[in-house]
Formats: sequence, structure tokens, C-alpha cells
Amino acid sequence: MTPPSSAPRYTTRDLPPYSYVPGQHPHPISDPAGHSHGHSPERAAPLDDAQWRTNEVWLWAIDLFNHGFYWEAHEAWEGLWHAAGRRGPAADFLKGLIKLAAAGVKAHEGRPEGVKLHAARAAQLLEPSRGHIVFGIGVDALLTESYRLREANSRPWQPFQIWLE
Repeated sequence: MTPPSSAPRYTTRDLPPYSYVPGQHPHPISDPAGHSHGHSPERAAPLDDAQWRTNEVWLWAIDLFNHGFYWEAHEAWEGLWHAAGRRGPAADFLKGLIKLAAAGVKAHEGRPEGVKLHAARAAQLLEPSRGHIVFGIGVDALLTESYRLREANSRPWQPFQIWLE
């Protein structure tokens, strides 16, 4: 499940040596062999329309997602979700992205029903932003992917990228 090589990069950070899949790799944080063991989580600054282009955690999360590091993207977006106060439009948008990343983890685990459930919840959370660009992301493209994954009927996971406007 390697993402296409055309995936954009928004930071210069090195990608982790592996994409964490529960039960298949060492846990990145709690296992001493994990790729992020011993590193303190980066504190995320809240996102807003004026500074998303310079928010390193935001850009890093998109890089992670675009290159198939779904668990790691989920963790980065979760930090932003907490910084957003876990409620409100920005928090719901971030939670939608978290659910899309969780769908990617379920795909790596070979659990198509988990993919469908997370994709369906992502669509619910993203739907209020239909027709808008939120923090540089055209929400309609995310909705299209969410609906496609929700209706996947056991088709294999097809990676997709998030492009910033």
C-alpha cells in the first residue's frame, strides 16, 4: 500500500522509517524500538485562517497522510484537535481528518468494515464544510473520498492525497 510518488511534500522533515500498523510494528511511542520513542510530542498551535501555511504540525500531518503514515497523521491531527478545544467547526473538521486517517490504519490492518465506519463518520464531520476551503484544503475532494471509501464494498484501499490550495 505505497502511496503514489506524486504525493506533495509541505515540510522538509524526514518521514518515519515505517508506518505504524497495530500488531505489525513496534508502537512508535511506547515501545523502545518505536520510531518516536523518547521524543516528546510536539505541542500544536491552534490553526486559524491567517497562519495555517506556517503551522508545522498541520503541514507535517498532511505530509504524513499523503505518504501513507496514517497512524502518525492521526496523532498529529489529534494534537491540533486538542489545540482547537475539541469543539466547534475547526475541531470538527480536524476530527473528520482524524477519521480519514483512522480509515487508512484500518485499511493497513485489512479491516474493510473499519474503513467504511471511519469514512462514514469522516463524511458526517466534513459535510458542514462542503463547498469551502478550510485551512487550504478543498473540502469537496475530501468528501468525495470519504463517500467512495464508505461505499467501497471490499475493494482494496486506494491511497489519495490531500492537496493544499
